[in-house]
Amino acid sequence: MWGDKKQGAPVRMPLQQQPREVATPVREMETPVPTFSKEAEKMAPMDTTYGTTVSERASGGTARLGSGLHVKGEISGNEDLAIDGSVEGLIQLEDRKLTIGASARVTADVLAREVVVYGNVKGNLRARDRIEIKKDGSVVGDLTTARIMIEDGAYFKGSIEIDKTSDAGESEHKSFARASASTTASAV
Repeated sequence: MWGDKKQGAPVRMPLQQQPREVATPVREMETPVPTFSKEAEKMAPMDTTYGTTVSERASGGTARLGSGLHVKGEISGNEDLAIDGSVEGLIQLEDRKLTIGASARVTADVLAREVVVYGNVKGNLRARDRIEIKKDGSVVGDLTTARIMIEDGAYFKGSIEIDKTSDAGESEHKSFARASASTTASAV
């Protein structure tokens, strides 16, 4: 009677011997929203395709014309532009950077502050600051700029004019744009 225990009956233990539950802290998984100071943005990882920081590309600092798009006409604006598709016509981004991606095919005259070419361009390029033709880039046309860089392996056919006056007058920009527009219109 005293020693008989029913099978399956719960065994009672004194309070001191009962196992205690230990509370473990639960952390909520949050995705922090990064905020960058100007110094941190300078150290942000670079997007090697376009030469910009990853945060600049994610924040919409550069407009993008995708590889599946074809534009025929005039592009103008006040925003940096990266082209991966094809463009025929005139591109005017006077105070901005134009990046022509590796898959891009551009047949246009270009006026910009800075032009970086990874793909193929047929047309005259005028950059107030600089023009870069990367190792797989190809340019057939005349270049006018203050600074030029052509990497080993790039293709270039045309003439280069070094324009030391970085602040070219507005009338010169407008006359170039009109000349480019008339050249484009006669070529079509």
